[in-house]
Amino acid sequence: MQTKILREITPLTQSDCFTIFSRVKSKFDFPLHNHEEFELNFIQNAKGAKRVIGDHIEEIDDLELVLVGPNLQHGWFTHKCTHPEIREVTIQFHRDLFDEKFLHRNQMAFIRNMFERSLRGIQFSKETIQAIMPRIVALPQKQSFDSVLELMSILHDLSISRNMRLLSDASFNTTETLSYNSRRIEKTMAYLNKNFDKNISLVEAAKMAAMTEVAFSRFFKLRTGKTFIDTLNEIRLGHASRMLIDTTQSITEIAYKCGFNNMSNFNRIFKKKKDCTPKEFRDAYTSTGVRTFI
Repeated sequence: MQTKILREITPLTQSDCFTIFSRVKSKFDFPLHNHEEFELNFIQNAKGAKRVIGDHIEEIDDLELVLVGPNLQHGWFTHKCTHPEIREVTIQFHRDLFDEKFLHRNQMAFIRNMFERSLRGIQFSKETIQAIMPRIVALPQKQSFDSVLELMSILHDLSISRNMRLLSDASFNTTETLSYNSRRIEKTMAYLNKNFDKNISLVEAAKMAAMTEVAFSRFFKLRTGKTFIDTLNEIRLGHASRMLIDTTQSITEIAYKCGFNNMSNFNRIFKKKKDCTPKEFRDAYTSTGVRTFI
């Protein structure tokens, strides 16, 4: 069995900076999909709906604002939502809206970092949504250059906001890569992604980075925001999640192929990270309407 995600061809043309859809509806009826463009999605009055971003599945609250990076599968589903008037504002913009050289200027550091993190999907805090909501709702009324300036201003304010939450596991979106601004970390991450199915130790990683274990642990945590073992487990979970969705292999087979040496350890780590068992995850993903071809 091979699972294919709908590839959306957005109405955004090369002549446009961005496109925006503002609508009120009673249900979500678009299947799980991905596309080349960034997407900022604001949703109101949809408490109980289900959000799927990469390998992350969750019920949403009354207010929702998520930035989805290029080629990351995503979708919202009615699930338990019963509100008759769901408000949704979707903004899609080209990944080259900001030129690569421009993005690497000092003043663009926060936006650049946000774009890189959006490859895993970013959920913004309720406080941030309440502050930015009036501007997003009013954006369709702005014209021409004013609308572009306002979008850039909104993106900047989002990039410096607090309590962003990354949704999908790092290794799930295998078509895109994050930059860590460190050759040692990028070399380590490349090694982990290539050898996640093998026994990998902190000692081995530290030697590869030509550092002591203590120094490497501190350096790794400073650069990535996570411990070495948490990062390794996250990479393994990302690959395991992909296999749970894309294959019919047993959960036991998947666990061992992703570097987990026993089932109880795999189930414990999986449930702690995703708040569900591997079987519940597979069943929940299947229920979102993923198209399956045999």
